[in-house]
Amino acid sequence: MSDLDIDIGRTALVLIDLQNSNVKRDLAPYTAEQVVGNCVLLAGEMRDRGAMVIFVRVLVDQMQLPPSDAPLRKPGTPAPPPDASHLAPDAQVQATDIVVTKRQWGAFYGTDLDQLLRRRNIKTIVLGGIATNFGVESTARAAFDRGYRVVFVEDAMSSMSAEMHKFACEHTFRIMGKVRSTRHVIDALQAGTGDA
Repeated sequence: MSDLDIDIGRTALVLIDLQNSNVKRDLAPYTAEQVVGNCVLLAGEMRDRGAMVIFVRVLVDQMQLPPSDAPLRKPGTPAPPPDASHLAPDAQVQATDIVVTKRQWGAFYGTDLDQLLRRRNIKTIVLGGIATNFGVESTARAAFDRGYRVVFVEDAMSSMSAEMHKFACEHTFRIMGKVRSTRHVIDALQAGTGDA
């Protein structure tokens, strides 16, 4: 018996920012190709069971860039190319998937994500994407605050450094939910039902 029993009817897969601007980045500890590949596997398993699959993308040209000590995009940097916010073709978004568009790191603020989940009576979110300690963590904190159970798929996310990823997975995410591998989550999906 798996320690991660998933009630598929009340679980949604939420994949953060698998878009052109992010999959071209140098990531660690997993490459963008590894992350996207694991997300594709998870999405396929969820779809096969009739579960909700949601892709979130950020409009990078509309993000607020307040003054900061270490800005992600320095002032005067050219605007991102028009396709930067498009979901990467390798993510294999399907017509049955839902796409949520945001203008900040987190996927809940200013979007209809919470309403979409509640209308389907979703209680558990399986979470992956790029980057671990930016979009994924911001979304996870908002999900936790709203009472969702969260399953973090550790090898279906990555960040700008292995240290950033490791800190979030080992110190933050374990307090908010369960941290598991892609294989572990897929095994749990294939095993049947229960509560995540």
